[in-house]
Amino acid sequence: MGEETKGSDFPRDAAEWRARLSPAAYAVLREHGTEPPGSSPLNFEKRKGVYRCAGCGTVLFSSAAKYESGSGWPSFYAPIAAGVLGTSEDRRFFMRRTEVHCAQCGGHLGHVFDDGPPPTGLRYCINGVALVFEPAEEG
Repeated sequence: MGEETKGSDFPRDAAEWRARLSPAAYAVLREHGTEPPGSSPLNFEKRKGVYRCAGCGTVLFSSAAKYESGSGWPSFYAPIAAGVLGTSEDRRFFMRRTEVHCAQCGGHLGHVFDDGPPPTGLRYCINGVALVFEPAEEG
């Protein structure tokens, strides 16, 4: 993922992204960083709702697919819909992993592993700082 993002609704360069995001969110979303395990309040979020990309607001995950993986990061077994996530191979740190990014703005979210629960068997291990939780309206 290059530093520039196409599309008129998104910042075009690093300075614009830095102005939009917190330093921690910028480090994860734009520089492929990882927040410390156990540091996100979203690990403990139990309410119904949706999780949006902190970079562009795209809805990525539903609370219905969230589960406690014990990894230290918010984990989901499936995205909310096909096409909201993109993947690429990550060979950093002498490992071979599948990186997950927002298909809309290209922001780095985390990684996906094949050790998750049914029905998918996948674990989307996502940096909490890359997400914004939106609780469902009570009614």
